[in-house]
Amino acid sequence: MRALVFTGPGTVEMREVPEPEPGPGDVLVHVVTSGICGSELHGVKTPGFRVPPLVMGHEFAGRTDEGRPVIVNPILSCGECDVCALGLRNVCRKRRIVGVHTPGGFAERVAVPESALVALPEGLDWTAAGVVEPVANAVHAWALAGTPKGARVGVIGAGAIGLACLQVAVSGGAGRVEIADRSDSRRAVAAGLGADAAVAELTGEYDVIFDAVGAAATHEQSLARLRPGGIAVWLGLADPVSGFDAADLVRGEKRVTGSFAYRDADFAEAVELVGGWDLSWVSTFPLAEGAEVFTALMNGRATPVKALLAP
Repeated sequence: MRALVFTGPGTVEMREVPEPEPGPGDVLVHVVTSGICGSELHGVKTPGFRVPPLVMGHEFAGRTDEGRPVIVNPILSCGECDVCALGLRNVCRKRRIVGVHTPGGFAERVAVPESALVALPEGLDWTAAGVVEPVANAVHAWALAGTPKGARVGVIGAGAIGLACLQVAVSGGAGRVEIADRSDSRRAVAAGLGADAAVAELTGEYDVIFDAVGAAATHEQSLARLRPGGIAVWLGLADPVSGFDAADLVRGEKRVTGSFAYRDADFAEAVELVGGWDLSWVSTFPLAEGAEVFTALMNGRATPVKALLAP
């Protein structure tokens, strides 16, 4: 079958690869749509724990052999440890992720555990199905923030995760939502999705700030712009350096929490939410063009906020 393969630093290639061989408890999924994640662009450009050759793709949906339409929850946890017993399987110490530790959805077919399948509701189209996974990240971050209705919300980064945070905040009853991004085109998209202000940099004071970038500068900004007692939720992974003023954190009794992926309930909520959203920021390309699209995004030469690949 054909697949987009991470073959080395800065390189992805369309290749013929062996058919997947489902193991005990696995199901073969015929991929219909698979999203390119910013973490994958970063992971190919600056390799780390993703080891080539690898078929990536952890945001995907498709049909089983018998035709069931499904969305894949790519987090594979042990289900037996103390963390899993607390319902926190997204941070299971032994977790694996489809498309990171096992072959993923940038292919015509992929074998995944039956337990990873979530039914695609009738009426939910494949574009919406393809963005459930990033939306689940935003749902989880919103839940961690415990955001009260009427809150002043700031979002840093108008990529896919940032726009999902924006739309979750709007649907969740935020009083005002402002989003910051350096890109004029992405700010325009955010304004069209309901942002009360789309700016190059946050300048107000906020009850909650979602950092969907994760650079040292955005970490600093997320704390500096919080009201005393506010909370910053960090989703981005651009830079491991923290970069914030710890004294301000203490004196303002501000809080920072990391937000990694989602729990099963967040994933289910994302499925319910996304069907009613404006997804004009999502573009779909043939899998055959995957190497070209991925490389262009990785090198900043393409403008789609979110790209889906369709075999």
